[in-house]
Amino acid sequence: MKTYTFIIYSILLALLSHGCKQDAKETSVVQADSSLVKKLIAKTYNSGFPMAHDTYNGISVASDGKIYYVLCTQSLDVAGQMYSYDPKSGKIQHLGDLTEACGEKGLNAVAQGKSHVNFIESKGKLYFATHIGYYGTEDGIVTIGTPPPGYKPYQGGHILAYDLKSEKFEDLGIELHREGILSMNMDTLRGVIYGLSWPSGYFFRYDLAKKEMKDIGPISGKGQRGKGAEFRTLCRTIAINPEDGTAYVTTSEGTILQCRYGQDKVEPVEGENLKKDYFGLYDPSQPGNMGYNWRNILWNPNENVFYGVHGNSGYLFRFDPKNSMVEVLERITSEPSKRSGMFDQFSFGYLGFILGPDGRTLYYLTGAPAYVNGKRVVGKSTTNTGEAKALENLHLITYDIPSAKYTDHGPVFYTNGQPPLYVNSIAIGADGTIYSLARIPENGKTRTDLISIPNPIKD
Repeated sequence: MKTYTFIIYSILLALLSHGCKQDAKETSVVQADSSLVKKLIAKTYNSGFPMAHDTYNGISVASDGKIYYVLCTQSLDVAGQMYSYDPKSGKIQHLGDLTEACGEKGLNAVAQGKSHVNFIESKGKLYFATHIGYYGTEDGIVTIGTPPPGYKPYQGGHILAYDLKSEKFEDLGIELHREGILSMNMDTLRGVIYGLSWPSGYFFRYDLAKKEMKDIGPISGKGQRGKGAEFRTLCRTIAINPEDGTAYVTTSEGTILQCRYGQDKVEPVEGENLKKDYFGLYDPSQPGNMGYNWRNILWNPNENVFYGVHGNSGYLFRFDPKNSMVEVLERITSEPSKRSGMFDQFSFGYLGFILGPDGRTLYYLTGAPAYVNGKRVVGKSTTNTGEAKALENLHLITYDIPSAKYTDHGPVFYTNGQPPLYVNSIAIGADGTIYSLARIPENGKTRTDLISIPNPIKD
């Protein structure tokens, strides 16, 4: 069998997410799993933003065929930047600065460093939300950073709308507790946006017609601001049933919470939860994992059910809201991960999960073990937040829903033989091309930017 080798040099110069560092002097020869004979070659793009840091979600395809994305930062005073890529012309356009879009230019406050959510299109506009990228640490827990003298504190995440025709931003409102917006989704039929703040975990909704922001309250202990027994890792994805407008979110204990349309309260789904033996055993008060939260979840209109992924275990499940039933389907981690019998190295699991344009194929960008001299690279357990514990490879998985067919399409590499790292986003273009945001090692340095992967199953 053919063995793929690649030299890792610039990765070791980069800071791992949320402050985890690697020795910049170390250089290793790392091997992908030797039993795989196929690979996918990713194309890289340069948006011209060298300060870009790891991006979670933050990418979508709009009705005009363009790929819209945000490149994030962890800077005190440099905001995340929004771009579009036109596959037809091959051109990248800079659309705006998130701090400016929020009306905070010149305020000398902590920047709007991130967007942690995908874009939701409705009536010619893209709706999304902003998040903080400037962090601090309290008792070993990541939290909102305290700015140095002369700077104002973070002003809070905003809900924004971007008009596809006028190319202008509209600021719809600010999270009432002045926290970042970690998760967001939109009921486009009824014009209601739901969100979850970070680090405390306040659930809220915004009514477009009334222009009204409503705080519904904390949903999971004291969230990621809690200490000791009060700590809870927060859910990264809000699910919405378009049939009746109910929004769903989980807790790290595995409770599935629902917020029915027109009712400003959350309540548990009776008779079902995500605390499944197959997902593993978790102490919800311990940082560094997602507990029993789903990592990502999406609506399948063909069946009127949700499909989701549990982050740490990589198990695919179906959630039928009508019958309040969760059915565990298959572990959709990579083949090398399955053979290892171990969890992957990314502490929270992967967000790159989407239903393809054909309405039947699920796409999943996930990790795979990397090897040095035949031994699997294993990192130290993280006690902080979601971060890569060690170097890993990237694989593309598809799952055909009607036939229940799982396929690992093999590892993804750049032309220089190195793997895309910190991949937690996905979008699929009109021609089937897969897009994501990843770390790109070039000339001894690393930047985060847009990449594309050829679709191995497109017509």
